[in-house]
Amino acid sequence: MTKHQTSIAESIVAEQNSRPGINKLLKIAFVLSVITIVYNLAEGLVSVYFGIEDDTLSLLGFGLDSFVEVISGIGIAHMVWRMQRNPLQQRDRFEKQALKVTGTSFYLLTASLVIGSVLKAIQGSQPETTVVGIIVSLVSILTMFFLMRYKLDVGNKLNSAPIIADAHCTRACLQLSVILLVASGLYELFRIGYVDLLGSLGIAYFAYKEGKEAWEKARSSDLNSCCSGN
Repeated sequence: MTKHQTSIAESIVAEQNSRPGINKLLKIAFVLSVITIVYNLAEGLVSVYFGIEDDTLSLLGFGLDSFVEVISGIGIAHMVWRMQRNPLQQRDRFEKQALKVTGTSFYLLTASLVIGSVLKAIQGSQPETTVVGIIVSLVSILTMFFLMRYKLDVGNKLNSAPIIADAHCTRACLQLSVILLVASGLYELFRIGYVDLLGSLGIAYFAYKEGKEAWEKARSSDLNSCCSGN
């Protein structure tokens, strides 16, 4: 056996030995994406219900954003599922469609929150309470922080740009939770209606950025694209 053949054989053996570890990390990444989907679905249901019940637009917008994140999460889970079978070079049709639906939904959410904020400002209506917004945002900050940490850890170990990009998306969700916490906390302390409206406009701004980036990723097929948290 020549020196070149020996080198090739050693590379093949090294790849075979490392594959079980790679598969394990990809399974962890898939589980993390499923947890993200389930959590966002639960968060969306709670936030929308109490957002309507307590007449708080920032919490309602936060909940609707969580539902859009579910669509995005399904596309990410599908991508990780494909990564377990073969290395990826570009997004497939399903992932592009998920990104387009996600981007459009974020744009619609942005428009709805801006219009809703204007109408509420004209009507002078205020939330009954924002206690639920405080609780939801605190739980979300903790959840998203740990999800982000684990996703970054797995992504760095795999040297996987798509998984690292997903971690940055999770960081954007964490920042969104901070906006809700600040808006809900300040309103509960000072009872100034415009604070809730400013919180909803902050969420609208994030929704617009996420919608724009979703459409950019859908057009480019670039797996290295990151979310607004980057």
